[in-house]
Amino acid sequence: MAITFIFFIILGRLLYVQVAWSSELKLRASDQWNREIPIIAQRGKITDRNGVILAGNRTSYSVFLRPNAVVNAEYTATILSGIFKIDPNAILEKIKGGKVSEVTIARQTDKESIEKLASYDLAGVYYSRDNSRSYTYGDALCQVLGFTASDGTGVAGLERFYNTILSGTDGEITYSTDIVGIETENSKVLYNEASPGDEIRLTVDIDIQLAAEDAMRSVYKSSGAKSVACVVLDPRNSDVLAMVNYPSYDLNEVPRNDTESLNALTRNGIVSDIYEPGSTFKIITAAADIEEYLRGNPKAFSTSYVFNSSRTRTVDGTKIKCWSDHANGKHSNQTLAVALNNSCNPCFTDIALSLGKETFYSYLQNFGFGKDTGIDFSGEAVGMLVPETAVRDCDLARIGFGQTVAVTGVQLACAAAAAVNGGNYYSPRFLKSIISADGKTVEEKKPVLKNKVISEKASQILAEMLEGVVKEGSGKHAYIEGYKVGGKTGTAQKYEDGHVAQGKYVSSFVGFFPADDPQYLALIIVDEPQGVYYGSTVAAPVAGEIFKDIIKIKNIEPFERTE
Repeated sequence: MAITFIFFIILGRLLYVQVAWSSELKLRASDQWNREIPIIAQRGKITDRNGVILAGNRTSYSVFLRPNAVVNAEYTATILSGIFKIDPNAILEKIKGGKVSEVTIARQTDKESIEKLASYDLAGVYYSRDNSRSYTYGDALCQVLGFTASDGTGVAGLERFYNTILSGTDGEITYSTDIVGIETENSKVLYNEASPGDEIRLTVDIDIQLAAEDAMRSVYKSSGAKSVACVVLDPRNSDVLAMVNYPSYDLNEVPRNDTESLNALTRNGIVSDIYEPGSTFKIITAAADIEEYLRGNPKAFSTSYVFNSSRTRTVDGTKIKCWSDHANGKHSNQTLAVALNNSCNPCFTDIALSLGKETFYSYLQNFGFGKDTGIDFSGEAVGMLVPETAVRDCDLARIGFGQTVAVTGVQLACAAAAAVNGGNYYSPRFLKSIISADGKTVEEKKPVLKNKVISEKASQILAEMLEGVVKEGSGKHAYIEGYKVGGKTGTAQKYEDGHVAQGKYVSSFVGFFPADDPQYLALIIVDEPQGVYYGSTVAAPVAGEIFKDIIKIKNIEPFERTE
């Protein structure tokens, strides 16, 4: 009985090994008698909307070592150390460790090093071609494009977000070896070709990007600011034409050894950081008022309504002041258009309070505040919006002119675009299309319309008012002779630990042109400028310079003939 029982145990074990375990054993046997050299797939290019290469590849090589096949460990370690500047003891430890069948010695090394390695014909040492990322414009668009790790995997920016599309599939060369990993005579070689990654074509226009880079670099130096940022959109569909965060870094010389500095420099503040927008937010308050008036809401103010000329409003015991002293008739007889020109806070307090919490909040939500925009980029912040159930009148009053609310740059830019493009809110995007390695279009991405925020008529009225801000009001430093430019300035105090940070401001300007048919919109943010800090003086001229460059780049004729 015992013998029979033992027999069935042995029989069961044999069946398990031959049937259930057979696949794994075959793989183990194959691994012992075959060696593979990886063929790294060529990473897909990143190009601008016109096909200009922003991120490409240059040929480099990876070096591998099979410890069992090494003939002279000390000699091999010495040679590899000299060529690749690696501690010889570390290499020797890998050779003698015996824990793995193959180790990587170097990645993304140059052709000269490989030629030197080949001259030694070291047993057990192999190399294969891989790709090193090459960025055409150095630091341009650096926080957007991101970069790759030494193994070619995207670790930041769009390189990471679209890594699956860009990566492709690696191949390999397989050949037979003896038990210690030395290639056998008459070895059969099998070649499994790598499949290259697809190209991602962006909405970015590199010419506009470079113009924006120059303008932002200039204001960063002249203002002594902590940082500066800019986004340029096509307001018709929220395509990102340019995005700048400065200071920046060279994508071809990534500071990998300084983690703190790298994290700061790679952060895309336009998408990931929030700030109190100040008076640029008045665009949204004005849009809500105009739309509600057109709908017949008796609580909305008409475009001809003249606001109370008092410099202050008191709400819940809190006094709200205009930046102007209103002396000698300043800020008197203010209609909505004049209030926008003067950037008079009390007028927008009146609008927010009159429309009421429910109505005003419905516009804030439709314009995308307090939630993500849906941009194809990791790490997007959602801003800060006091919950409707918790908002007080004094909060509502301040939100009306851009306080007690925090936004991201891309949030505000998309909201402003919707306010002046006919009332259509589009999700911003970087990806325009996906192109295969042989040049065929794999997928054409379409703009995503999320909301109809205001009517076309309300949008037209608002755009005309904002054109007046640039012609006659606080945005005059963005004015371009012969062209219709609209916009709104903003100057907001910064807060630290819940208190106003003395002497620290965020200066901003959102502008667009042509005002009667917006095709370009730019948001400029200057964080903590030194000395003069008004958005009208610091930020508005930068938008004007960018628009002038776009006019030259696109050869745009004047929209208004001047004598």
